[in-house]
Amino acid sequence: MPVLVDTTIRLLGQEPLAGAMPTADLLQLAEILDRAGFAYLEVSGGGVFDTAVRRGVESPWERIRALNDRTETPLAMALRGRFLVGSRPVPADFARRFVASAAESGIEVFRLHDPLNDVENLREAGEAITKAGKELDAGLVYGSGYTGELESLVEQAQKLPELGATRVLVHDPSGSLEPQRAQELASMLGEKSGLPVGLYCQGAAGNAMAAGLEAARGGADLIACAVYPVALTIHRVSGEAIATALKGLGLDTGVNVDALWRASDLVDEHIGDEPVTPLAPRIAVRAAEHRIPSGLVAALDAHLRAHAAGDRLDDVLDELMKIREEVGWPPLASPIGQILGSQALLHVLSASRYQTIVDELRGLIQGRYGSPPGPIDPAVRRAVELVSGGADVDEPTPDLEQLRAEAEGLASSEEELLLLALFGEEAEPLLRTIRGRAQRDESLAAGGVDQARAERIREIVRIVQESGVGEVTIEDAGMRVSVRRTPEPLDARLAASAAEADEEPSAPLPMPESDGVVRVEAPMVGVFYRAPQPGAPPFVEEGDAVAPGQTLCILEAMKLMNEIKTDVAGTVRRIHVGNAEPVEFGQLLFELELVVAAPPLDAV
Repeated sequence: MPVLVDTTIRLLGQEPLAGAMPTADLLQLAEILDRAGFAYLEVSGGGVFDTAVRRGVESPWERIRALNDRTETPLAMALRGRFLVGSRPVPADFARRFVASAAESGIEVFRLHDPLNDVENLREAGEAITKAGKELDAGLVYGSGYTGELESLVEQAQKLPELGATRVLVHDPSGSLEPQRAQELASMLGEKSGLPVGLYCQGAAGNAMAAGLEAARGGADLIACAVYPVALTIHRVSGEAIATALKGLGLDTGVNVDALWRASDLVDEHIGDEPVTPLAPRIAVRAAEHRIPSGLVAALDAHLRAHAAGDRLDDVLDELMKIREEVGWPPLASPIGQILGSQALLHVLSASRYQTIVDELRGLIQGRYGSPPGPIDPAVRRAVELVSGGADVDEPTPDLEQLRAEAEGLASSEEELLLLALFGEEAEPLLRTIRGRAQRDESLAAGGVDQARAERIREIVRIVQESGVGEVTIEDAGMRVSVRRTPEPLDARLAASAAEADEEPSAPLPMPESDGVVRVEAPMVGVFYRAPQPGAPPFVEEGDAVAPGQTLCILEAMKLMNEIKTDVAGTVRRIHVGNAEPVEFGQLLFELELVVAAPPLDAV
């Protein structure tokens, strides 16, 4: 019988859904999914690391450990072959150290694929995974469009057992895997490789769902999915739908669909209010028509709009397909899709071809990333040589020991050093944020709170965040600590049952004072952040109008980011706390001047 793998947590940690769900709720979601019957939960990967670094708020390693502490189901990570989670290939020693850090943090299964389908690029990371005693699920990317693609995939699959792979995974990032081909591919890959076969796919208009069902008919023993709101938003396979459909076909996965609906309800609270999904229909249509990953189409559209050329999207997509053929029909998995897309943008916006060449495309043509499925056009190869003067792409290999000496005081652990090596200066704001938290912990001890009490305070915060308790107050040896949950939005309170409504609320809604001012106080001990990430604009400024449910700030406690929202409409009259300052329970954060909305004209 096939089993299901859930990718919801990974997808909520990367664009376009990153930051939509607070970490505290994400951990609650993980606990629900943990009891649903999945083979494993894929919680991290390339997009998650990239997003975490750019947001500069939370370490991706800390998130993995927090999830591991709250789950029993094995956790999985997606890696891009020699690229790991970045956009540049790394040496073998780097891959071993990264895999070791991931395994130590709690990753049990590694989904490893090469963007070019060059299995030799999997060898270094694959050896590190098997040496760490973890499961290696080797992926092959479908959708290059090259003639004879099926035969090429079978040839590559036959090499996977010697790498220590326990499963072949077909990865379809462009939604181009037709249902009948999915069944054929699952059967053929399983027969020729001698390994079980799994499927990771996406696609609009039900294509991904149909491909998953047919792959199961063809003998696939594992299908990746996500809970309904996420699947609907970014065109993945719905776990609720495929578990029900497979059971009806006599292929019961053992997944508890009722648990998935509870998980969907939790996710829906954070991403279910948008009238249009983050993936606009015009983007989805072009992605399906051209068989290009929808995220890549959305990124190209955003770049064109920034250059006041939003009407040139079709031209760029046509050029992208032409470049793809010229450089050997590589699949458009990340980061190869981004490389080809950047070159296509240059061609269309400059109205010339190969007059300027991005370094990464030059590296691809020079073979620095491996071998593409098809031949590279000799004319294009020659053009690249002439434009570059025959010089090779200079991609310095990160020297971790040298970097350790240079990053003294910034990266204090192996995993932080790996982030710095992978992302360079982009990782520095995140590492400074982490260092600032460590310094505040030291300040807590220096301020007269001993280590035991400091740990007790953190434990109280954790209990309140992870449970339904409204408020906890503890007195010990003259010290009194109170922690209260963030008040629920007004509409959530109105939806409570009559029995609950009769009880005294644990955290009453803020009421306007006699002068029409609402005081927003800290519901917990934490650190006050005015913006979602370093360098980003603050959530609100003094004088701004705010609506019910709007985020005012973030309070960080125990490395969890808690959004503080207003329950009333008003104007920000005064902000009482500076950015990155510690706050106590009950401390005044904002004063809002209450706005009484006039009735609409048609109601007068």
